[in-house]
Amino acid sequence: MVDHDGFNRAAEHLLIAQPSLSQTIASLEKDLGVPLFHRIGRRAVLSEAGKELVGPARLVMRDLDAAQSAVLALRGIRSGRLDIISMPSPGIEPLTSMIAGFTRLHPSVRLNVSAAFTPEEVIDSVRSGSTEIGLSGSRTTIKVPGVQVLELERQPLILIVNPQADTFRPGASIQREDLGGHRLIASQRGSLMRWLVDDALADGVNAEIVAEVAHRTSILPLVLAGVGHAVMPSSWAPLAHRSGLRTLLIEPVSHLDVALLSRKEDLTPAARAFLKVAELHVAAGDTPPAPKDQ
Repeated sequence: MVDHDGFNRAAEHLLIAQPSLSQTIASLEKDLGVPLFHRIGRRAVLSEAGKELVGPARLVMRDLDAAQSAVLALRGIRSGRLDIISMPSPGIEPLTSMIAGFTRLHPSVRLNVSAAFTPEEVIDSVRSGSTEIGLSGSRTTIKVPGVQVLELERQPLILIVNPQADTFRPGASIQREDLGGHRLIASQRGSLMRWLVDDALADGVNAEIVAEVAHRTSILPLVLAGVGHAVMPSSWAPLAHRSGLRTLLIEPVSHLDVALLSRKEDLTPAARAFLKVAELHVAAGDTPPAPKDQ
């Protein structure tokens, strides 16, 4: 019901009749002694008790999945599903490399990757049991009670250069003041990239924010279209280079701290296997490539 926006769709997902699902919910409400949903006409919305039950219920379902996966693993069956949530930049790298390594080792496990735009969204998803693995990028190291944090890498911020307005001097880096006189495509407030732009503006750098973009998949096309330059983590450099764009390291250097978040216990075998892949990534010292001067 919660994940499928209604009893009808939830029943379809569970492959049962809608009246059977409604009867099961009604029976649960009777046992608990409180309504889990408020019926408003043909709609049903979560009550306060229902909202409180969602988190623990997800953890119970996750624990059942873990138990089932553990039993199947004893039979030598490597299957199941792993739910991951990632912010955009870590979702390019290191998530791509880690998924590639994981799927080579465990080709039968299906991965489901959902999107988050803030570290808080990643933390909430992992703590509530909605996902087992979370990839976060933040200005500082994340420390959260009850959540295991594996620091993966530090990605320096770069400028993806608009080829129609490339007046920067030759070299692989620029100073923040060199952004003066340029038009910039900025990420939404709260991101490290936007912080760097706002900090430069506050210091008197005469740059212009021409577009503020929440959907970061739009940023490279906008740069290619000549809208402006973009400040991004270095994980975006390979895509930019393949698109024929130049990237420059911005000094003084600011880093996006990329970390993997998970529960400290009761993980499914698939999640534990993914953590091992992540640990190998850290041990190998894999980092995004340096900016490219063209």
